[in-house]
Parts: sequence; structure tokens; C-alpha cells
Amino acid sequence: MDDAHKGTLPPISLADVRTARVTPEEALALHAEGRPGKLEIRLTKPLITARDLSLAYSPGVAEPCLHIARDAALAYDYTSKGNFVAVVSNGTAVLGLGNLGALASKPVMEGKVALFKRFADVDGIDLCVGTEDVDEFVNAVRHLGPSFGGINLEDIKAPECFVIEQRLRELMDIPVFHDDQHGTAIVAAAGLLNAVHLTGRELRDITIVINGAGAAAIACAELMKAMGVTPRNVILCDTKGVVYRGRTEGMNQWKSAHAVETQARTLAQAMEGADCFFGLSVKGAVTPEMLRSMADKPIVFAMANPDPEITPEEAKAVRPDCIIATGRSDYPNQVNNVLGFPFIFRGALDVRASTINDAMKVAAARSLAMLAREDVPEEVNTAGAGPGTALRFGPEYIIPNAFDPRLISRVPVAVAHAAMESGVARKPIPDLVRYARTLAGRLDATANAMELITERVRANPRTVVFAEGEEEKVVRAAIAFHASGYGNPVLVGREDRIQGVFRTLGVEQPSGITIRNARNSDSNRRYADYLYARRQREGFLFRDCQRLVNQDRNVFAGCMLALGDADAVVTGVTRSYAVALEGIASAIDPAPGEVLFGLTLLLARVSGTVFVADTAIHERPDAATLAEIAVQSAAAARRLGHEPRVAFLSFSTFGDPKGHIPGSLREAVKLLDERKVDFEYDGEMAADVALDPALRAHLYPFCRLTGPANVLVMPGLHAAHILTKAVPRLTSGTAIGPLLMGMSRPVQIVPMDASVTQLLDMACLAAHAAIGR
Repeated sequence: MDDAHKGTLPPISLADVRTARVTPEEALALHAEGRPGKLEIRLTKPLITARDLSLAYSPGVAEPCLHIARDAALAYDYTSKGNFVAVVSNGTAVLGLGNLGALASKPVMEGKVALFKRFADVDGIDLCVGTEDVDEFVNAVRHLGPSFGGINLEDIKAPECFVIEQRLRELMDIPVFHDDQHGTAIVAAAGLLNAVHLTGRELRDITIVINGAGAAAIACAELMKAMGVTPRNVILCDTKGVVYRGRTEGMNQWKSAHAVETQARTLAQAMEGADCFFGLSVKGAVTPEMLRSMADKPIVFAMANPDPEITPEEAKAVRPDCIIATGRSDYPNQVNNVLGFPFIFRGALDVRASTINDAMKVAAARSLAMLAREDVPEEVNTAGAGPGTALRFGPEYIIPNAFDPRLISRVPVAVAHAAMESGVARKPIPDLVRYARTLAGRLDATANAMELITERVRANPRTVVFAEGEEEKVVRAAIAFHASGYGNPVLVGREDRIQGVFRTLGVEQPSGITIRNARNSDSNRRYADYLYARRQREGFLFRDCQRLVNQDRNVFAGCMLALGDADAVVTGVTRSYAVALEGIASAIDPAPGEVLFGLTLLLARVSGTVFVADTAIHERPDAATLAEIAVQSAAAARRLGHEPRVAFLSFSTFGDPKGHIPGSLREAVKLLDERKVDFEYDGEMAADVALDPALRAHLYPFCRLTGPANVLVMPGLHAAHILTKAVPRLTSGTAIGPLLMGMSRPVQIVPMDASVTQLLDMACLAAHAAIGR
């Protein structure tokens, strides 16, 4: 196999499943649950009334049709064409699984469409073309072309992929991009730019050996030369050895284009004295001896998947001076195509580019390289091996993190600028600075922040107590927590009951999962002594405390946390929020100077993230409590990458109509005035006023908020609870929480109907809060 590296994700195999810490059953369940698959179509215009239908369809739809017939460019103004990409495959090279056919490629193509949307807000559709005939494939895509703003070719075997891409580029006036080739090349090129910089080299002087002669390898060779590497210094190898001038065995026109004059005939010979190795081949293709023969400070991109040509451990053992990148997420410097294709298409679509040319690819690579050299934001800086470590430009950070929220406002701008400079942009963007700001607003930072939280927990695993350990979904969540690399779960419950759940699930108890029986734990006396010292002046005898420790798993879990036997606690499945909190609070105090409250995140496609408080504790908070809730909520919003704009909500707006509850909210605003806090706030106001800056500007120009409120402090628990339960069910939004804020130790209480996924997420959040304590 000449080119094992395919697409944005590692080839799927049993080894990959183990690496990703998911099981085949879990993967199948995700794809089958609810609405099968990963995609659906959402309407962008209201279709509620007869008038709506008349405008959107017959007879109103005739008007845009007539305009487009007169001027085809107007399709970008009146249809979704300008933000719509087709992900097209015939399934002849699906990941690392080979020729599975068009239909079997559909899950991958749906996933690619999902990545386009997730990372760059590009809409897409998967097209699975049921033919291996090049002419038929080209004609099918060509004739469907008017529907789309761009074509992303995927999982098509070589050499047909080269022919298909070239012919479609010639026939179509929209971007056609085979990501398996160019995506890998662009991201690897970004890493190479930084590795060359760190080792004091110049591109024109380096010698590169590329092992593999498939789609990605050929694209890497072409892009390296386009960026300034001297063509004769790029040596291509395949399973037959070096691709040299005069060779006839196993050759084709694409390999021949990169044949060079050289005496080297084997990979080992080519590697002698080389500055850089690009591997797009198979596990173990590079030996320690080959690496030892390379030049000083060798640059190694071992990108075979699922296992690299040589592992970082093996490489560092013989060449500690090397810089190494792989295709793996569990090593530094991952060459991940998701850093490229969403943002490249975003920029190309926004200037209505007729193609994606070398200038645009080089611009994307240079933009990625420059981003890696910048200071890493706090919300991204989560991949260190332990507290106190940080991501910083250097040998182990030459490629940006895929969840860096700055990618959306950097790479598309560079691509768009290159398209304009190279003459392929049909709609130039006059103000690229404003364009960058617009891009930043397309995506919400919370999804990125949550992913970064999980990365940080993997790097800093913690011991989390699952207080209701006999429940099947709790056991499932604990298994997933351990398998995800988040840390060591502790299940509180009776051993025989929990072992019975493991048997029901058909799994052995993982070695990293501990069972603690509250009734006969060796720590019970220590916990009872601790609890008695806290409660003896509250009417509790020692035997009362001992009984609580033995019989109340939340009390037991709280004592574990308080005395340092665990890092965090998750509970709530079997008892109401208030009862669960009472048990935990008997052993854990609020943080000094803070109040307890629930904070819920509402994630909506249009309005972004809104923080709502208090959603769990205070039925009718007074002014001082409302003010403190605002301060703590604003701090939480900042930690998740949002600049807080706090609105105190009420049925009244700035004194009209009057009432007792609005008075408490106005008093809270005065208290914040006195505290001179460092965030925007105002109130009281109705919800529409808080969320609509235009309405405020018209009726209340004195309001201090400069944009839509994103932290909503509710007047009471009733309103907060109704809002956060209703909104996700009435919209396409999502709710996370309520997160328990204000405790001195990390505790999260889930809803009684929490799913395994919710339990896992809350456990991860609790573990994250424990890092650095």
C-alpha cells in the first residue's frame, strides 16, 4: 500500500477503536439513535402561513427563477449555492478499509459534511456516486454542479482520483478539491514551515524524502515544490523503492513527474543525510537505523495511520534532536485535515472563487504555521502533561490545535486574500478586517471550549466518585469515563449489585474502576469523625453521623471528597436535586464569599450561548444574592471564552410597571455599581429588551449593554427553570446543566432523568474543576 493516509480521520480499524476509546457498539448506536445518520435539513425562512408559502414557493418563487435565468450569478444571492458544498465519493478507498462501494461510504461522507458545518459553518450534502467508471463519475458530478458552490472529492482510489479531479477542475467553474490529497499536504506543509524555522533551515535548501506515492504523497510533493523546495531535492519512494529517472517498473504519469536523478535506489539509501522525511505509507516503514542516518535535527512527519512509520518514542530514542509529527491525536503535532478543508472552502466560497489554486493552498499553510507561533489562548492551552505545563510554539507544537477558535477568522481570510491576489475571486472582499470579525461570529466558542475541557482532563486525569454506583446508567457512564481517559471512577454501592450490573452489560470490571461500599468501608470511622466534628452542635450525635456515612451515599461521597480520597463527585440520578445537595452539603461547604446557585448554558444556533442563573437553588433570591450570582456567572462566562453582558430579567423594564420583585433586581444593579465590577450589566428589563439591541436603542438608549445580553440573571427559580426546560424543546438549541456553582470542592448534580452522555459530561466538568486544586 503506497498511501495509507486517507482523509481527515485515521483509518477505522480495531486498533483505532481502541485508540479512540469507543466500541463498535457505541459507534453503531450513535449513528442509529433518534433520526438515523448525522444530518438533517433546516429551513432558513418561515413557512407558517399561506403568505409564507406563496412567497417561498408558487407563485413567489418565480421571481428569483427569472432573475437567475437572466444572470446566473444571482443564484448566489437568491439560493443557498454560495454556502453549499457537495462531498462526493464512489467509495473506492473508504478510510483505510478499501473499496466498500458508494453506499458504504455514506457514513464517512455525512461525517465530512458535519465537519464542514461544525468548524466553518459551511452547509453540505453527501453524494455517493455508484460507479467506478471515470467518465460516468465525472459526468454525474459535472451535470449536478449548478447546485453547489464547491465540490469536495473524498475516498476515491488512485490513480483515478487524479484524473477525476483534473477533469472536473477543467469542466467546472467552482472549486473542486480532493481533500485526501491536498488537505494532508496543506496541514503537513504548515508543520514543515515551522519545523524548518525552528531548526534554522531554508525551504530551498532542504532535502525531503517522501515514502508513499499515492494521492496524499503526490500532493505533498507538488505543494512542497510550490512553496519553494527545490524540485531535485524531493525524492519520492514507493513499494518498489526510489522513483528515479529512467525507472519503468510500477510507474505512471504522476510518479514520473517527480522522478529525479539520484543514485539512491532504496528508502534507506534515500534517507542518508536527508533533512526531512514525509511518511504516507505503512507502520514500521522507517527503522531506527534510517533515522540515525539523517541530517542533524531531522524533521519527521510519520503520517501513516493508524500507526506511524516510526513512533515518536522510537524516533526520540535514537534521535532526541528530531522534530516529529504524526497523524495520531495521542501524540503532539497531529497532522489533522480538519485544520484545512473547512476553512479553505469557507474562504473560497466567500469570494466566489472559480477554483482552489496553489496560491490559496500555500496561503492556508502559511496561515496555519503563523497561528501556531502565536501565544496559545487559555481556553486552548489544555494539552500539557500536568498542571503548570502549557502549549507553546516549539518542537512539540508546530501545528495548531484543531479546536483553536481563532482558526475560523485566520485561515479563510488568508485563502480569500490569495484568491483575490491570484485573480480567481469573482466577488472580492473590500475589508478583510471586517470579514475576519464576521467569521469569528459564525461559530460559537462553547462547543470548542467543551472539547478543550475534555482534552485537559485527559491530560490531567482525576478520581471522580459516582455516588449512585448501583444504577446501570451510572455504571455505563463510569466505564465511558475510564475508557475516555478522564481518570479513575469510584462507584459507591454494594459490590454484588455493581458486579451484577457489569455482568448484565457483558463486561469485566475495568482495573481502573473502584467499588466502595459505604456500609463496610475501612474509612467509615474517619468519615464519621469528620462529620461529627462538623455537626455535633447541630443536634447530631456520633451515632447519627455514623448512620449517615453508612447509609447515605451522598454523605459518604462528600466525606471522600472533603478528606482528599477523591477529586470530584457526581450524583443526582436517584434523588432530587435538593435532596442530593443536602447530603453533599453536610460534608462540603460553599466556597468562602460565594453563593451556591445553578448555572445553565443555553446553546442556540442563531443567538449563540446564553448563560442563565439561578436555575437550581434560590427560589426567590434577595438583591445581595442576585448581585453575587451575577458576579460568579460573569466569571464563568469568561472562563468559557465569552465577554459577559449581564441582564437582570423581569416582567418590567426600567421601572415600568412597578412591583416588589423588580425592586430587588434594581437594588442588585445598585450593589454592582458600588462594587465597580469589570463587566457590562443593567436591569431590570424584559427578555426581549435584553436580547434585542435595536429595541433597546430605540426605547432605552441609556441602557449600558453594548450587545445582546448573554448572561441572564432570573428573578426567581420558577422563571429560570421554565425558561431552561422550555427553550431546548421549542427550538433547535441545547441546554447544559444546571452546573452547581459556588462549592468549595467540585460537585455536580445531574437531573434524575440524565442520560449516560449527560452523566459523562458532568463528570468530566467536575474533573476539570478539580485540576489545579
